[in-house]
Amino acid sequence: MTITADFTEAMGRCPLVAILRGVRPDEIIDIADGLVEAGFTMIEVPLNSPEPLDSIGLIAKRYDRHVLVGAGTMLSVEDVANVAERGGRLMVSPNSNPTVISAAVAAGMAALPGYFTPTEAFAALEAGAHGLKLFPAEGASPAVLKAQRSVLPKNVPVLAVGGVSVDNLGEWMAAGAAGAGLGGSLYKVGDSSETVRERAVAFVSAYKSIIA
Repeated sequence: MTITADFTEAMGRCPLVAILRGVRPDEIIDIADGLVEAGFTMIEVPLNSPEPLDSIGLIAKRYDRHVLVGAGTMLSVEDVANVAERGGRLMVSPNSNPTVISAAVAAGMAALPGYFTPTEAFAALEAGAHGLKLFPAEGASPAVLKAQRSVLPKNVPVLAVGGVSVDNLGEWMAAGAAGAGLGGSLYKVGDSSETVRERAVAFVSAYKSIIA
């Protein structure tokens, strides 16, 4: 399967990305196991976490193609190369840098760059992005996303990232979000794997009730 097919398949199973900012390699497997048990198919380890490449490598080795793992806060072509070397197949960034997006696509990674305006969104798509990350979503609103969705290509998934909770996930999806990236509402530094698993279960349940 191509990375495009893998990304589409992962989104189809569960369009929620677990953002584990601050996670450590010694705890990543227990936390990832809980996420996967809950139904998550995509895991992001931001590069400003402790030893992020080690964590990405551990998840990639454990789950192979069954989980789309990669890095967040990817800001350079060097970041792309380092993450790809460890088996990462998901590129997430807070911005829309065409050079980084193109490098990720060339490396066989699913590119999910951040954007805030239609101009940034279309620049990202022209560079080859597979999906878009509305960031920070709490700085916009579901109404803003709804307006953007009227001009963005229908087949391009947009994930709301920043301030998304179990309670407002439905509002974002009703406005046109295909899913969401979940950071502090899912994982905070110091949380136990059981706590993260419980939150993951709650998010997956909320998603399933929304699409039912």
